[in-house]
Amino acid sequence: MNSLQIIQQLIDNKKFAEAIGMLTEQINDTVAGGDCNDKAELYFLRGKLLWRIGEHSRAMTDYAYASELDPSSPAIKALEQARDIAGFFNPDLYNP
Repeated sequence: MNSLQIIQQLIDNKKFAEAIGMLTEQINDTVAGGDCNDKAELYFLRGKLLWRIGEHSRAMTDYAYASELDPSSPAIKALEQARDIAGFFNPDLYNP
């Protein structure tokens, strides 16, 4: 079983912190100058998990890294949507 399958199992079992930790290890272990698409996919996956647990700022950072590494990554759309959501949120509307 490869590491992405293990990470998917952790996600399925709602062990998000462990999955994020494994993704971080994978990102750090990816050799500089290696396949940018693989690293972009890892950043995108970690960003999706971070978004899911409410760490939106960190998720947007990962989406941005992924989109820089791979211009055809789905992270570009995710970053666009995250920015739209962040731009819509206005705490003053909820606290008159």
